[in-house]
Amino acid sequence: MANDMRPQLLQKIASQLDMQFFPEEEWGILPLLRDFKLFRHGSGRSITNVMHKQDAWLETDARIFDYKYTVHAGNSHKTYRQTVFFVQSKRLALPQFWMKPEHFFLKIGQWLGFEDIDFVEHPEFSDQYHLKGYDEEYIRATMNDDVLRFFTIEKDWHLEGINYYMVLYKTDYIMSAREIEQLYHKGLKLCNLLEAEEI
Repeated sequence: MANDMRPQLLQKIASQLDMQFFPEEEWGILPLLRDFKLFRHGSGRSITNVMHKQDAWLETDARIFDYKYTVHAGNSHKTYRQTVFFVQSKRLALPQFWMKPEHFFLKIGQWLGFEDIDFVEHPEFSDQYHLKGYDEEYIRATMNDDVLRFFTIEKDWHLEGINYYMVLYKTDYIMSAREIEQLYHKGLKLCNLLEAEEI
């Protein structure tokens, strides 16, 4: 019953946030997302319950949606479902990076020499999150003090960035309508914190 009511609840939240709502994904945006690690896992990928808003200057295009995919291993399989914040913004100029919560096996990997990007001046962030990417200097410049402080407070997020695109989510976690309202504001705040400085 809860799942049956979800579209109606999200439609109400979308209206409160001045966003459009679509029960099914109608734009074919999966190709836009294919370079993100999240959207390369598994099979049976699908997007539903899409909330969408574009700002008046056509600079920032934000979407929140439910995303699922299935991973097969031998005779077993697991379906992952998560709520995702996705933004495309002309004000972003992100390196390609991915960040996820630091867990025990990742810490073991560091002890074995598989390093991630740590920040000496922000030990709490470095202890909580595993950060990787292709241009360490660019990533360090992008993950400024405000971003690092944001994630020192905010726990268990996955964040990926590529050029004008960013996704934020908690793995295998579908958010309630109230949490989605918070996600929207957190996602836009983070987008602002990550904006490229004008030269």
